[in-house]
Amino acid sequence: MKKLLIVFAAGCVGALANSLTVWLFGDSGISATLGVAIAPGLSPQWLYPRIVWGGLWGLLFALPMLQSRLFWKGTLLSLLPTAVQLFIIFPFKAHKGIAGLELGLLTPLLVLFFNWVWGIATALTIKLAK
Repeated sequence: MKKLLIVFAAGCVGALANSLTVWLFGDSGISATLGVAIAPGLSPQWLYPRIVWGGLWGLLFALPMLQSRLFWKGTLLSLLPTAVQLFIIFPFKAHKGIAGLELGLLTPLLVLFFNWVWGIATALTIKLAK
């Protein structure tokens, strides 16, 4: 139970890091400079579900793989929410096309980076919690 609580909480911390990165890229104009229309406002309505989902995705860190290689585990596990975002959320929920390409051609690259931030922040939080 302790392990599940740690990985869930770490996933929430990772999601906060991810969300702040997404917001910062949008607010500072980095996303727009790259031709990507992702610039959310930093509000509780936007942040809350992202943090909860980040915690749920964090449960994947309980899987018994790459235990001594948290950096690689974070990088590898970040590919799962990236795939869901690009191939389920963007095309079917947000109606932004496969891989969110209607938001800009570099959207997949930014989503990959943002979710990598989640994976690494989650892995670092788990490491600090041990």
